Parts: sequence; C-alpha cells; structure tokens
Amino acid sequence: MDVRVIHERDGGTETLASTVDIADSFLARARGLMFRASVPDDYALVFEFGGRTRRDVHMVFVPFAIDVLWLADDEVQALKTLSAWTGLGAAEADRLIELPAGAAADVSVGDTVRVE
Repeated sequence: MDVRVIHERDGGTETLASTVDIADSFLARARGLMFRASVPDDYALVFEFGGRTRRDVHMVFVPFAIDVLWLADDEVQALKTLSAWTGLGAAEADRLIELPAGAAADVSVGDTVRVE
C-alpha cells in the first residue's frame, strides 16, 4: 500500500512525502527518528494518536533538523522547524508528522494535511 502525505491549500494539492512510515507502536513512537543518520527528501514519519492532547517532540539523538506538523482532524494546529539534537516543540494534536527540514515551508496553520 502506498501512503502519501498531502497538503491542501487554496484549492490546490501538493505531495509533501511519498515515502511514509507510520509510528504505530509504543516503541516506534518512542524511538521516532532517533539514531538515524538522515532521511530521504520525500520522507515523513507519521504518529497517530487516539485523541487530541498536548504532544511533545524532542530532538535528542536526532542529528538533522526536521519540520514538525501538529494536526487535529487533518487541520494544521502548529508547525515548527526543530534544530538537530536540541530542538523542542509542543502543541495540541491527534496526529504528528515529521518531515525533513524545509519540506513544510509552504504549510501554514489552518491548512489541511492528510495521510492517504
């Protein structure tokens, strides 16, 4: 099954990532992108949660910057570029998406981002 991350804005669509992993277990969510040297330019790691609450992201043991999208019902609630090793971010969400730094440059709060 091919999974993509799609950004919708002003009637247009853009594929943010076509190489997508789903962090669907406790261990996968805890590990995230830690200990990886890099990720492909078209990559996303998607964290699915059962409900909306505050979700924290840290960059301990992640040696490259990333863009993080906090979503609620596919609507972007917050986004932030986190620096390698020391970045921190938090916002309310029922889904998180981690992308290579710069991949979400055209995404804004209020936009729709879907995983399909």
